[in-house]
Amino acid sequence: MTDIQALVNGLGGLAQKRQLVARGARDCDLTRAVRDGAVARARQGWYTTVDVSAPRVRAIRVGGRLTGISAIKDWGGWVLGEHPLHVSVPQNAARLRNQWNRRKPIGARRGVRVYWDPPFTSERGSIWHVSAAEALRRVAVEEDLETAVAAIDWALFTGRIDQFDFEKLILSLPRHKQWIRSWVDGRCESLPESLARTRLRLAGHTVEIQVAVGRKRIDMVIDNIVALEINGKQFHAHTFEEDHLKSIEITIVGFHAMSVSANMVFTQWELFSRAVSVALGSHAPRNFGNSGIPPG
Repeated sequence: MTDIQALVNGLGGLAQKRQLVARGARDCDLTRAVRDGAVARARQGWYTTVDVSAPRVRAIRVGGRLTGISAIKDWGGWVLGEHPLHVSVPQNAARLRNQWNRRKPIGARRGVRVYWDPPFTSERGSIWHVSAAEALRRVAVEEDLETAVAAIDWALFTGRIDQFDFEKLILSLPRHKQWIRSWVDGRCESLPESLARTRLRLAGHTVEIQVAVGRKRIDMVIDNIVALEINGKQFHAHTFEEDHLKSIEITIVGFHAMSVSANMVFTQWELFSRAVSVALGSHAPRNFGNSGIPPG
């Protein structure tokens, strides 16, 4: 008896029937594997060992692969909130199915966005995703500024793309979208930092990130006055004592120290924004030159 689960796992967790038959699988083996729960049918003629509710399987069920913000999120990228399922299908794709039920046609496409892509897109990437460059291009074109900037910040920070890839990405965008270049910064270390930087800049503030204070770095400095630290267990490994010592050192060099949680950036932005305005209004302007770093 052929081990269908092992064969599918060996093919990346997804396989077409013809691939499995070529490796010795019989119809009875496939039927038994599905019945026993060793594999599931993602789509007619497709078998998977991945959770059938996972976005990547739902994209296969539709008839394509993950693209745009859905691909970024599936890779573990910096994405806030929920988004429709973004699926890339070949230009000649037919028989698209409902993302939740392979027996139903796609219908009104609620909760899913389908993109009919040309061969040069369809032939790149993996069995689950389009290429990183194409996913990021789609995000830059389709999503709002803070969402697109966060995705590209993540791709640069984690090495998903390098600087050369980034330049090619910018050139691939429509001209009216290429200005996103000036908003992206690969030094950014987390989603809340990226969101805060973009939102503060949109509000008219100048923002410097990763500003050196002695041997430490401040997440960002706003208008050369407020030194902002964004804390969250999943983004920082600092201890309670380290955080407080850093606040004292920030105060000593003359900044207004402010610390917020990642969750506050996500859910209480207006409250935080008002606090920044109050802090800025209570301090005289500082001039540290172009770097925003105090002398000494």
